[in-house]
Amino acid sequence: MIEHGKVKSTIEPEPITVDEHSVWVCSNIVPVEEISGEDTFSGFEYDMVQYSKDEYIKIINDKNQSLEAQLTDVQLALVEIYEGMM
Repeated sequence: MIEHGKVKSTIEPEPITVDEHSVWVCSNIVPVEEISGEDTFSGFEYDMVQYSKDEYIKIINDKNQSLEAQLTDVQLALVEIYEGMM
């Protein structure tokens, strides 16, 4: 993972971009307009992180496993509530 920090661009970025080797994740995208003397910048500022494809797949897999565990916990809690109502 490479954190590129705050990035500015005149083009609004996609939240996730995949290229041949990397996955680029842009977050906290906000429009900005800066005036410095006679120069004006109109564009976007955002945080950008670059992952290798393998790294990103692992992150997504870990999140999926966590969500599946949480869903199972919710389902079990609902069964307990339902059984308590009977």
